[in-house]
Amino acid sequence: MKKKTALVISAHAADFVWRAGGAIALHQKKGYEVTIACLSFGERGESAKLWKQEGCTLEKVKIARRKEAEEAAKALDAHDIKFFDVGDYPLKMENEDKLKLVDLMRNIQPDFMISHSKYDPYNTDHMYTTEVVMECRMIAQAWGHNPGEKVLGAPQLYLFEPHQTEQMGWKPDIFLDISEVWEQKRAAIECMKGQEHLWNFYTNVAENRGNHYRRNSGGQAGGKVAKYAEGFQSVYPRTTELL
Repeated sequence: MKKKTALVISAHAADFVWRAGGAIALHQKKGYEVTIACLSFGERGESAKLWKQEGCTLEKVKIARRKEAEEAAKALDAHDIKFFDVGDYPLKMENEDKLKLVDLMRNIQPDFMISHSKYDPYNTDHMYTTEVVMECRMIAQAWGHNPGEKVLGAPQLYLFEPHQTEQMGWKPDIFLDISEVWEQKRAAIECMKGQEHLWNFYTNVAENRGNHYRRNSGGQAGGKVAKYAEGFQSVYPRTTELL
């Protein structure tokens, strides 16, 4: 029986926690092997608290952010976490870096992938990441790329919620109930000591999405009670035999 797998591609070392931590923990609990790929540590642009410390250096920040990400992944019971260390602000991937991501996709053969919104004027690293993910998904599906290897199928790409949703053109078509793993997600959030100002913000987001889940599952007419949820937007059509 084929093992169930998922791949989460995060521009910076904390993005996967705020926006998909519940999905990671929940799918691990359901028997999936979830791999997290952090393209950068967010060392330049998302570590202001660390940079304000005396004697701070780029290497010290990277070490601190890596430790936070590893601890968060452990809190979520993630199967694996990988670091590409391509730098941030701006995040740019050379062709050899992209091909490493292609190799990872082919090796994992994910049932689905998760990454950023397609548009983010406040953080172009985010939308660049999803552009790269879609390009690498295309390459990984090509029979002529490294012939003889197992090609990638057609995993759905889900876009997790950006920070200022109303500015991003992000429209969720899926709400995932993460209530049963909320404590794990909150523990992972609290691993991100370099961005403590976001802890309660993303707790509030999860509560609001829980409200949206309840309303869309039937509300007071017998819908499922969900206290916490995450929202996602799917990129590709989903195939089904029943609605």
